Amino acid sequence: MEFLGTVSGVTSEGHLIVPCQGLPEIGAAVFDDRRRRTGTVRRILGPVDAPYASVTAENGNAPAAGAKLYFEGKGHDGKAKRRNRRD
Repeated sequence: MEFLGTVSGVTSEGHLIVPCQGLPEIGAAVFDDRRRRTGTVRRILGPVDAPYASVTAENGNAPAAGAKLYFEGKGHDGKAKRRNRRD
């Protein structure tokens, strides 16, 4: 499990906004510090050098601002996937 970041706020729709320390893939599972599943990464927002993750809370378990979150799965290495590559 990798550290995602600390929750900076909650939107009116219940999405958690987290400044990313590690960059997860969209759809990655998100956990709290007790290893309980909290939600799923839905979007990556903001500038490339300081991105934010929008996390959809599951089962009404939205942690408060200041909670530390972690993600499981592969993170991005910062390189885009190449498609239709001709060598």
